[in-house]
Amino acid sequence: MTEREKMINGELYNDKDPELVQMRKEARLLTEKFNHSSIENLEERTKILKELFGGCGDNIYIEPTLNCDYGKNIYVGENFYANYNCVFLDVCEIRIGKNCFMAPQVGLYAATHPLDPVDRCEKGLEYGKPITIGDNCWIGGHATINPGVTLGNNVVVASGAVVTKSFGDNVVIGGNPARVIKEIKEK
Repeated sequence: MTEREKMINGELYNDKDPELVQMRKEARLLTEKFNHSSIENLEERTKILKELFGGCGDNIYIEPTLNCDYGKNIYVGENFYANYNCVFLDVCEIRIGKNCFMAPQVGLYAATHPLDPVDRCEKGLEYGKPITIGDNCWIGGHATINPGVTLGNNVVVASGAVVTKSFGDNVVIGGNPARVIKEIKEK
């Protein structure tokens, strides 16, 4: 199994692997190009995002700056908006449904590190857990979504929340660690 396959599968992997180093370089070049693109050329911005991401809808708008590890492990549904300075650490898949919005400085962190100091420090190993966000979600500013989290449909994440576990549909969550603040009643 390659280091890339181990990474995607959530197993311990070595990020110094030449294939992974090259993939991160390509992602950095694309995000650099995106982050320096002009507001007057939205078609070019969308084209860059479609090249960077593993998949996305046609209606996608992200304010620079955007940072990610690989890009190819990010899948975004139709009608997606992300405000300034979002970070997506996509060592495992990050899947975001349709009609989702993110405020400034949201962090989606699929990357994590072993607790064992030998694996983490001496061997330099790391791993990840996928993140899934359902349809019609709104993530508030400075919110952090940690590795392995799944959010259901219609979830609202309060500003500054640290989401360490998964939540189902139709809830507002907030705090550190995030908890249900209230349920959303559908009309």
